[in-house]
Amino acid sequence: MLGIVRPCRHHLSPALHRRWMAHLCGTCLSLRDGHGQLARTATNVDALLISVLTTAQSSADDGERRAGPCPARGMRTATVAAGDGARLAAHAALLLAAGHLTDHVDDAQGVLRHRPAAALTRKVADRWSARARATAPAGFDPSALLAVPARQYAVEHAGGAVTLEEATAPTADAVAAAFAHTAVLAGRPGNAAPLATAGAAFGRLAHLLDALDDLDDDRSAGRWNPVDATGAGVAATQATARRQVEILGASIPVVELPSPHALDARLAHRLLVHETDRAVTRTCVRMEQPSTDKPPHPGDRTPARPPRGFVAGCAAAAGLCCTGQLCCTDPIVGPWSGQPRPNPCASCCDCTSCSCDCCDACSGDGCCCDGCCCGD
Repeated sequence: MLGIVRPCRHHLSPALHRRWMAHLCGTCLSLRDGHGQLARTATNVDALLISVLTTAQSSADDGERRAGPCPARGMRTATVAAGDGARLAAHAALLLAAGHLTDHVDDAQGVLRHRPAAALTRKVADRWSARARATAPAGFDPSALLAVPARQYAVEHAGGAVTLEEATAPTADAVAAAFAHTAVLAGRPGNAAPLATAGAAFGRLAHLLDALDDLDDDRSAGRWNPVDATGAGVAATQATARRQVEILGASIPVVELPSPHALDARLAHRLLVHETDRAVTRTCVRMEQPSTDKPPHPGDRTPARPPRGFVAGCAAAAGLCCTGQLCCTDPIVGPWSGQPRPNPCASCCDCTSCSCDCCDACSGDGCCCDGCCCGD
């Protein structure tokens, strides 16, 4: 599952966590309804922010529906988000996933080094892009999202000097357009400008954190990475990422909401202000463990373990899930690469005590802390 904003139960109250799951499941089911079962694999925990923002701005209920049993919910039924916000979130998730697949094929990562797997993956990515282009929500121009792969390719192969801002501009512009359209869906056009600013910051942040997470792998494989390609280095890239969190913290309170204390409003604040800061911290902590301040000398590299084949990788992935390693082990061994990699699921908390900080950076009215148990 793609995305950087992955709150766990320790960082959201029960009510906010249930609402987050409602938006996550609503996005997943909208992908299924609009694009088929395979499209559910494109579910993106960041794209569901579009559903949250739409509902938070709406005076009327954006819609809910009853969902049947699902393994992700322990085979329980649930009431999930529906309506225009969920459909736009699904549309954005599909286009972002198509872009990710195209990028991985171009980089020949993991199993995609093999031609049959690469050809099949590219076919899926092209199908998703075409499907999303044909079914864009009414009034939404998908051109910014559709242009991300081509624009990113042009940046990476331009051959000249490039800045971090230029390297992250395609993603920033795409997310800005999607965030701004939530104001149109909710009938609050005055919110489009601050939401576009927030969306650009969030898109840039997601790109920077992805680049930092992939830095060691990209260096080992000789792939393009903006941290090195721009000459910014790790410290400056981390500082730029933290500036994006500050922009989000300044932009979100400007958005006009019918009820700032409503559940979706508090969830939007929690995810976009607090959880983005937590995502940066997680990445920075991981970066501190092996030093990644400069590219390793070729003579210092240790021989890479041979990657697993497709079937063996699937078996290893199933083992990670079934044995609980995916929740409790950090680092994990990549199922296909066979190489150690950080586990974002295990790093959110230590699973032994609640690291209550749910009121950090709030305005003091407790608006973002639904039932915080700090001090209990």
